[in-house]
Amino acid sequence: QVQLVESGGGLVQTGGSLRLSCAASEIILSINTMGWYRQAPGKQRELVAGITSGRSTNYADSVKGRFTISRDNAKNTVYLQMNSLKPEDTAVYYCHLVVWPSSSYWGQGTQVTVSS
Repeated sequence: QVQLVESGGGLVQTGGSLRLSCAASEIILSINTMGWYRQAPGKQRELVAGITSGRSTNYADSVKGRFTISRDNAKNTVYLQMNSLKPEDTAVYYCHLVVWPSSSYWGQGTQVTVSS
């Protein structure tokens, strides 16, 4: 069982920045996608950004131009650089890993709070 550990969450002011990290417990050699989801109170979990093992990326419309996802395959780690943060970004952010063809893993989540 692969374990994912998130870090980097915290409290920031509007317009500030945070960098989230997610480290996998094992080396992932197969085709895979790592991503970040978030869930605000009373709302459904939504995809924020994803990145493939080939480093192709995709973003939710709400974060395009502000967030950047990247990965370091040698370190089994995915990052989410979040700039120009807004109160609407407040949520628990979860790391997610899909290993082809059908394995799925979730991290425990890290809280991001953006004050007005």
